[in-house]
Amino acid sequence: MSEQSSDASRRPETAPESGDTAEAVSVGAPTPVSEAAPAGPGRADAPAGRPARASTPPVPPQETGPDVPKVPAYLRPQPRPDVWPGRGPQPPGVLSRLRTPSPPAVGSATLWSVLATALLSALLLGDGLGPNLLIVAVPASLGAFFAARSAGRVLRPWTAVWAVGGVALLAIPALREAGWPVFLAVVSALALGSLALHGSRSWPGVLLGSLGLIPSAAGGVRWGWLGVRDRAGDSRGRVRTVVRSAAVAVVLLIVFGALFASADAAFADLLGSLTPDVSVGDSPWRLFLFVLGAVGALAAAYSAAAPVRWDGITVRPGKARNRAEWAVPLIVLNLLFAAFIALQLVVLLGGYDKVREETGLLPAEYARQGFWQLLWATVLTLLVIALALRWAPRGGPGDRTLVRSVLGALCVLTLVVVASALRRMDLYVEAFGLTRLRISVAAVELWLGVVLVLIIAAGALGARMLPRAIAASAAVGVLAFGLLSPDGLIAEQNVQRYDKHRTIDLEYLKGLSADAVPALDKLPEPLRSCALEQFERDLALQDTPWYASSWGEVRARDVLERTSVKNHGTECYGLGQETGDRDGYDEDSYDPY
Repeated sequence: MSEQSSDASRRPETAPESGDTAEAVSVGAPTPVSEAAPAGPGRADAPAGRPARASTPPVPPQETGPDVPKVPAYLRPQPRPDVWPGRGPQPPGVLSRLRTPSPPAVGSATLWSVLATALLSALLLGDGLGPNLLIVAVPASLGAFFAARSAGRVLRPWTAVWAVGGVALLAIPALREAGWPVFLAVVSALALGSLALHGSRSWPGVLLGSLGLIPSAAGGVRWGWLGVRDRAGDSRGRVRTVVRSAAVAVVLLIVFGALFASADAAFADLLGSLTPDVSVGDSPWRLFLFVLGAVGALAAAYSAAAPVRWDGITVRPGKARNRAEWAVPLIVLNLLFAAFIALQLVVLLGGYDKVREETGLLPAEYARQGFWQLLWATVLTLLVIALALRWAPRGGPGDRTLVRSVLGALCVLTLVVVASALRRMDLYVEAFGLTRLRISVAAVELWLGVVLVLIIAAGALGARMLPRAIAASAAVGVLAFGLLSPDGLIAEQNVQRYDKHRTIDLEYLKGLSADAVPALDKLPEPLRSCALEQFERDLALQDTPWYASSWGEVRARDVLERTSVKNHGTECYGLGQETGDRDGYDEDSYDPY
């Protein structure tokens, strides 16, 4: 008993915790509160002679006790009501679910490529479009390549196809002066570049993946800023060294370049042609181009490192219909197409004299009357095919054979309609000449025929590559359209038509771009000088640097320098406007040009 008393006197008295109490109750040996718990294994006794520590009294909760007045209920702080009742944690956004996890830190090579893109954009893009687009695209593409490599992405065949196609399309501004094929080429190049960065293959992926780099703009800027901030904090000495070296190099170039330019006039001309013309008045515009180039390059690099997988968006197929409900309307449509095509064959065999006797329409009027209807028929047929595939029966091999047979026949019949539409346009152009709208819609109709051929091939070989094949065909069509020089073709066809029929519309041809100058140069005088005087005047007023001049403009200058334009005065006002020369233009309700 004496040993127990001494042990108890040496240990401080502590209140048992809830866990200890529960354990004591479960064992069946309750410990009085006034006594200390026995020393367990591993617990060291207090050394002899040390006074025992007094137990800490429990702290009463706040706002309780005899001296604390009670607060009325209406003065107590009320909990804030939930503005959105029943609203739990929000799911991540669409881009957050589809984008690859956070990319690695931006690399130095990517940052230098972005800086080069921004500088070249500010220096070269302010004077127009030409080879400068290709020059600016090179560092931007390198930045995306470095970012993709740091993220561990592997170059795939379709990615290479999109990248090469985008670069090829950017060659159109360097070759052609006409603005409308250049616009189509630039937009298509941006779409192909976006597909190369995101790597899409399904219908939603190809359609949404070609929309550009807008979803990656904000993330790319934030990603690049973090990289710049980290490097500025870790290597201030290196940054200062680079800045000093660049400043010294610029000063040396300016000083010695000015000396050499003043010493030799030929070197001064060469230096002036190579140096971008930057003035103080263009500073806001140049600053905007600098920011635009930097943001675009960062967005491209960020998309390459963390692409948005648009293929993650799935479109559920529609409810499958039974065979009769699905096939009967399409079979009726096939019969209607067959009847129309049979009539077209009769017209071709009977000749347009029979058509004129029965309808009173001239061949050109007959052609113009039906082309637009046939174009819309082709577009609507593609829509019908898409909806039919959505609700097609999917029960087994018999259903697949039925779908392929019915839709394959519809595609083949529509191809004949496409051929009929193109033949009508050919007759109309032969009668009234070629214009921008006519060559454009003919090109669209031809591409729709290519799409039908691809659908037929997909029905026979499988539709896995159909979305990418259609996108590639559109890019090839835009590239071929620009390489063929539509304004040059328009001028060439109208010159040939003048040789046959002695009718020409000079007022319309004067509104074409410089790409038409080589063809108009073949006209006899005074038509040649009257057609080219406006081009000579416009080119003389332009002082475009080499990086913003297209090959079409350079060739037009060479033609006009080789053979000067003669001044025929008021004689030009009466040329190309005789009776019959503008037939088909004044009454051409669908041609705004």
